[in-house]
Amino acid sequence: MLVEIGYAAMTMKGIAQRAGVGRQTVYRWWATKAEILLEASSGDADHELASPPRADPADDLAGFLTALATFLTVSPAGLGYRALLGEAQHDPAVRDLVRDADLLGRAARTVLDRVRPHAPAMPEARLASAQLTGPVVALVLETGQPLPATMLAEHARILISAWRNDRPADGNGVS
Repeated sequence: MLVEIGYAAMTMKGIAQRAGVGRQTVYRWWATKAEILLEASSGDADHELASPPRADPADDLAGFLTALATFLTVSPAGLGYRALLGEAQHDPAVRDLVRDADLLGRAARTVLDRVRPHAPAMPEARLASAQLTGPVVALVLETGQPLPATMLAEHARILISAWRNDRPADGNGVS
């Protein structure tokens, strides 16, 4: 329904009609359309954002970023999540729902926990998650397009380098 008519046009009445139930039934379980959309997105996000471990930490991050970009640009659940992010910008109740659900943070922490032993300068989990997912989310929201694999791999490589505290040598060969 979201893909067909958009978030603004969705109503609880329309959701009930599509489901073939009365509005009271819908309201018994969810107070708002945002709650319905978040619940639907959350279950799919857990599955769709899971990425298998890889031996190289940068490849591990890149695998997650690829899943994230696909989720945000192809998956109906990801499109729902994007709609919620937009709505959260002017509706404090939706903002609180999205923040409390922490869809991307939950998924990111799984891969970050695997990478942390190889990245001693990685910040605390919430900031590391934002550093990992933030640029991808921002670019997808700006363009609506998936990101090239090379860009995702470069982002992963930059993060790993920073989190390992690798410093490039300066012009004098001193790092």
